[in-house]
Amino acid sequence: MVVHYPRGVLVVAVFLSGLAGFVDAMGFITLGGFFVSFMSGNSTKLAVSAADGLVTTALTGAGVVALFVVGVMIGSVTGRRFGDRHRPAVLTLVTSLLVLAALAHLLGWTPVAISLMVTAMGAENTTFEREGEVSISLTYMTGTLVKMGQRLVTALSGGERWGWIRHFLLWVAMLVGAFLGATAYRFVGLDALWFAALWGFALTLAIAQMPPATTHRLP
Repeated sequence: MVVHYPRGVLVVAVFLSGLAGFVDAMGFITLGGFFVSFMSGNSTKLAVSAADGLVTTALTGAGVVALFVVGVMIGSVTGRRFGDRHRPAVLTLVTSLLVLAALAHLLGWTPVAISLMVTAMGAENTTFEREGEVSISLTYMTGTLVKMGQRLVTALSGGERWGWIRHFLLWVAMLVGAFLGATAYRFVGLDALWFAALWGFALTLAIAQMPPATTHRLP
């Protein structure tokens, strides 16, 4: 199966990767080394903490991973209910969760805010779900870099010259987003979640104006 996305949708995907980096950086700083969108790193830290007998740290990691999975499930259910309009529906969910996270922090409920951030990042990963599978990775940069490497080999072998660019831009966007998130956190702490919510809202409006992806099956 090959999924073709309009260029505008790919631009939104790049900015969504940046949003994930922005939120992830704030979560990483707040949680002291746990991520809110990168579950491979959390899984490793969970296992190492358990091996070192750091029960509280291991339980924190387990809780973050569980919330992320719940976010993926909620996002997937939301997307499937809205069919061809699943992308704006999922991003509306993500933005709503970020707004609730900002409000929770404003009320002094920081653990609740972090939980909502993790759930939002899980849900964001289902934005480009197609037939039950994610077609564009937004927070899974290991997979993105693997695909970039594969496309570079294709380009060097005389195949599609620029197929690697999309994956490179997704990685750079997350890097820039994380830098901005860390910088914003240094100045205003988790109040920067309002910027993330505004970011999500703008992307929701943008993608709502775009046509759905078309799918073609390879013979």
